[in-house]
Formats: sequence, structure tokens, C-alpha cells
Amino acid sequence: MKSNRSKSAAFGAALLAAPALLCLSACKPEAPQTPAANAPAAPAATAPSVPAAAPAAPATAPTAPTPAPSAPAEAAPAPAPAPNAANAPTSPANASVDELAKLLNPTKTPAIPLPDVVATVEGQDIKKEELEQALTAALARQGIPADQLPGDQKTQGYRMLLNDLITEKLVTKRSAQIEVKDEDIAAQFEQFRTRFGTAEAFEEQMKQSGQSVDKVKTDIRAYLKQQNWVQEQVKDAPKATDADAEEYFTKNPNDFKKPEQVRASHILVAVPADATEEQVGEKKKLADAITVRVKGGEAFDKLAAELSEDPSAKQNSGDLNFFTREQMVPEFANAAFGMQKGEISAPIKSQFGFHIIQLTDRKDAETMVLESVKPRLLAFLNQRMRDTQIQKVLTDLREKAEVKILIPQ
Repeated sequence: MKSNRSKSAAFGAALLAAPALLCLSACKPEAPQTPAANAPAAPAATAPSVPAAAPAAPATAPTAPTPAPSAPAEAAPAPAPAPNAANAPTSPANASVDELAKLLNPTKTPAIPLPDVVATVEGQDIKKEELEQALTAALARQGIPADQLPGDQKTQGYRMLLNDLITEKLVTKRSAQIEVKDEDIAAQFEQFRTRFGTAEAFEEQMKQSGQSVDKVKTDIRAYLKQQNWVQEQVKDAPKATDADAEEYFTKNPNDFKKPEQVRASHILVAVPADATEEQVGEKKKLADAITVRVKGGEAFDKLAAELSEDPSAKQNSGDLNFFTREQMVPEFANAAFGMQKGEISAPIKSQFGFHIIQLTDRKDAETMVLESVKPRLLAFLNQRMRDTQIQKVLTDLREKAEVKILIPQ
């Protein structure tokens, strides 16, 4: 389940996974979900970053085996983590610090020395401190202390971030006169706040990042100004036609196939990775005892909420919703997909421990028809066209601007 991406790509992914602290596209609208799980993502546009000080929701892996929220009816659900995914990182974005350190392959190569001013953008300086803070914040979002980053990777990070900071300065200057309504800022702030779950979690994150509500709202205002300016530049972007949708549908048939899905609940008896045979045996006895109780007629959901060691069980009573075979570890998937609706399994051993599974529903595999996916497909294609236009706007902006990069190349 470990990532096999290149070290360089892993580092880039780790940086880019820190949205509001690094280079989230403030100007690119959120791309619509593709018509099916395998449909290609819209091409990413290099866009100005959100103001670097805006805190972001913690980029931690989910701790429950719950699949990602289901996509709309006409779309296949997006892949989700295997059970207790916090213990099984699958990409640099949710890997542990140790795994990320291995991916980064530390060396003794020193980072390039930074001058006090790392770039000038139409007469405006970007100071060394701003670039260093951006890198530190991005790495902190991934749980990587900046002082543990090897010099060559730190140099790579500086260059990536500097390009984003330059684009941000250019767009910020041009969007200065754009008006933003207070109610739009309030709505964006509320959406941002709810990402933390509880008010207490939000306040704790604010405290840890040294932020204030006023500062965050100021950053949101700048973000919306940037976004509105860029959207104004691409308002006349071409629109996808029915013929475009039909062509895409015909050329990408695998994008419109829904795999078989099942819905199940589980009770997890966790087993530590370093457990002795005796400890594993004790855990198996506990799982057997729970199975007897469930098969004896006790409510599965109540026992899951009470006894399961999956952290999400307190909220979902063990319900994992619908998932595909590929979304779960093999032992769990093989058992669940081999069961009948209403059946309760014996304890199933996986790398996370013992699972007692209850199968609650099934959906057969199917192929979607064009008419059912056309609205979403058109939205996807329109977004892709806008992204292309945004990329052109930002490229032209950078090429015409007076920019001097002062760090060694």
C-alpha cells in the first residue's frame, strides 16, 4: 500500500497537498467530479496562491475505514481508504513522517543560500523571510520539520514556491480594485471553519498557527479578489457542446463503468503491528466473543458503537456505506464481496486486526448511458476549457511582467 512514486514527485505532492499554505489555485474554480471514477482529472492550471498566512484544515489521513462520500447517482464513487487508513498511508499526502523521510531520501547537499530579496515583481520585493515561511508552513502541514528536509529538496521547494508567490503578486496587484461583498467573505469563512469539525478544533488550529479571525478574513478577501479577477478574464471561454460530450463518451468507455459495490458494517478489534502471538490470540478470542453476541441477536450497530476500535464507529455505528472491491484491503474486500445480504462473517484478519463484517446491501456493476451523465460530462469539459484559458492568462501575465528572480538557478 506504499506509494511507488518517484522521490521528486513525492516531494512535490507533499508540498502541493498543503492548500492554503502554499499553492492552492485561488483563481481556478473547483473542478467538477469526473463522470466516473476513472475519468481523467481536468488539467491543473498554475494559479496564484491563497495568501500564505491563511490556515488550512489539517491534512491528516482519515482514521476510519469509511469510503469517501458517494458521488451523485450518475457517477461512480471516488476511491477511498482501506479500513483504518490512518495506519496504512498510500500516498505522500497522508504518509507518516518516517515514510515521507524515506521518500525524500535525505542527503547532505546544502540548500542554496537565499539573498535577502529573492525576487522583484514589477518593483515589489519578495523577501527571503516570506519564501522561508511559505516552505516551513507547507512542510508543517505534512508533519515534516523544515530542518529535517535535505538541502537539494529544500532548494526544489524554494523554486516551486517562488513561482507561486510571483504569480500571486501579479494577480493581487491587478485584482486590487475588485469589489468583494462582506456576505461572500462570511460564507467563505464559514465554509473554511466547518472543515475543522468542531469550534474547539478550529480554535485550537488557529492558536497553533498564530492566526486570528480578522487575519483569516483579510486573506479570504484577497483570495476572492484574485478569483474574481481571473474569472473575469476567462468569462468568454468556449463552452462544450453536445457533440464534445458524445465524442468524449465514445472515446473513453471505461470512464463510464460502475463496478460492483457492496455496503457493509464492521466491528474492528485492533491488533498492534508488533503484537506477540499471545496478544493476537487474546484479540482473536475477543473478536470471537463479539461474533457470538452479534449472531445471538444483539444489534450490530449498537455493539459497533460500543466495542469497535475503529475511531469512526462512535459516529457511524460501524457503517462503511457503499464501496468497491479496490477500496478496501484484500482480506476485507474478499470477505465482504463473498457474503450474502444480511450475512455476518466470522472474524476476518487483516493488517489492522480482526473485523466482524455485516453485509447490508449490494449494487451490481453497470455501464452508464450518455444521457444520464451528459450534464456532469458537459460541466467537466467546460471546466477543462476554462482551466486551459486560465493557464493562458497566467502564462501571458508572467511573460509580460517585469520579474527578476534573484536566487541562484
